Amino acid sequence: MSFFYFGPASSIVSVPLASVNIPFAFNEPTADFQTLTIQGQMTYRIVDPRKAAAMLDFSVDSKGRYLSDHYQKLPERLVYGLQTLVRAEIQDLPLKDALVHGDALAARVLDRLKASPEVTQIGVEILNLAVLSLRPNPEMAKALEAEAREAMNRNADEAVYTRRNAAIEQERRLKENELQTELLVQNKQRELHERDMEAQIALETQRAALTDQKSENERKEADSRAYALKAVIAPVQGLDWRVLMMLNPQHGDARNTIAMAFQDLAANAQKIGELNVSPDLLRSLIATPRG
Repeated sequence: MSFFYFGPASSIVSVPLASVNIPFAFNEPTADFQTLTIQGQMTYRIVDPRKAAAMLDFSVDSKGRYLSDHYQKLPERLVYGLQTLVRAEIQDLPLKDALVHGDALAARVLDRLKASPEVTQIGVEILNLAVLSLRPNPEMAKALEAEAREAMNRNADEAVYTRRNAAIEQERRLKENELQTELLVQNKQRELHERDMEAQIALETQRAALTDQKSENERKEADSRAYALKAVIAPVQGLDWRVLMMLNPQHGDARNTIAMAFQDLAANAQKIGELNVSPDLLRSLIATPRG
C-alpha cells in the first residue's frame, strides 16, 4: 500500500491481524493452601483493529517501524486476565482435584476469557487455551507420589488378597465337591453292601427253611422206616431165635439143625452122663453138599 500523508499532523497505525501464541506460567494457591504451577499456551488474534488501535499504540514511522513498545503489552494484559480467571477457579479446588481436572479447568477458563469485557474492549478473539502442565511443589509432589504409590501398593495387596481368597474359595469348593463325591461313593457302597447282606440273609433264610424241610422230610422218612420195620418185627417178636433160624430158608438145612442141637448139648454137658453118636450121623454131617 502506498499513500501520501502529512507527517506533522498525521500518524500511521499498523495493527497485526495474524494469530499469536502466548506461553504462560504462573503459580496459584489451591483451596487447601498448596501452591500449584500452571503452564500452558493461549492463542489469540485481533478481529477489530479499530478497538485495538484505540486501546494500544500501534503507531509506526515512515519505514513501518513501531514508535513505541506499547503494543507488546497486549499479550501481557491477556495473560493477566487469564491468571485472574485461573486463580478464581483454582482457589475453589483442592490440590488433588486441580491436578486431575486440567482439561475441565481449561474449558471453563476459555469460556470465561472469551466473554470477559477486557478482551472484548481490545477487539481480540481467543482462539485456543491449552493447559500443558499442572505441577505442585517438589515436596508435595513427592508426598502425592508416595501416597499414590502406597495406594497402588494397597490395591496390589488387595488384588493379591482377593486372588488368594478366590483361590482358597475355589480350593474349598473343590474339597467340598471331593468330600461330597466320596460321601456319595460311600453311600453307594453301603447301599450295595446292605443289598448284599439282605441277599445273603434271604439266601440263608431259604437255606435254613430248606434244611428244616429236609430234616422234617428225613424225620418223616425215618418214622416211616421205623414203622415199617416195627410192622415187620411185630409178628415174630415173641418167637424163639431158633424158630426164626428154622424159618429162614438159608438156615433150613438139617445139618444146621443138628449143629444147633449139638450146641445145646454142649451148653448142658454137665447134665449129660453119656452120649452115643452113630457113624452114619457123623458121616452125614461131615459130608460136603453137592454144588
